[in-house]
Amino acid sequence: MKLGDYLDKEMILPELTASTKEEVLAELVAAVVKANPNLDSERVLAVLKERESLGTTGIGDGIAIPHGKLDTLDKIILVAGRSTSGVDFESLDFKLCNIFFLVLAPEQVAGVHLRILAQISRLLKDKEFRNAIMSASGVDELWQLLADA
Repeated sequence: MKLGDYLDKEMILPELTASTKEEVLAELVAAVVKANPNLDSERVLAVLKERESLGTTGIGDGIAIPHGKLDTLDKIILVAGRSTSGVDFESLDFKLCNIFFLVLAPEQVAGVHLRILAQISRLLKDKEFRNAIMSASGVDELWQLLADA
């Protein structure tokens, strides 16, 4: 499984402008809705906020992987975002988050959804990979890095 199988180049946001957790979620969802205009951004945000209420998806080491399931989806949607300044995402290690992966999945594909979350977590455990994401110069470099990961 490669992230490039689920990630489109236009779903890479090399510099998030958000400065709060809610703004990060809204910025990531805006990219989703731009590419999938049939989705209701308020509903997607509600699903993500509901998931966050169960426990933060800021997993530490500057990483957050907000995720949720929607019954209106027919495919998995993945968005990658980066904030060079960092955002307080209520992370488990209390550090700012710089790397964000939003994963939205249809209700009926739990297995693939979990494999994608696991793949992202595995990749981002590697400090060199995280550093490469942070030092990539823009969308093209990020795409090259993530597409084959």
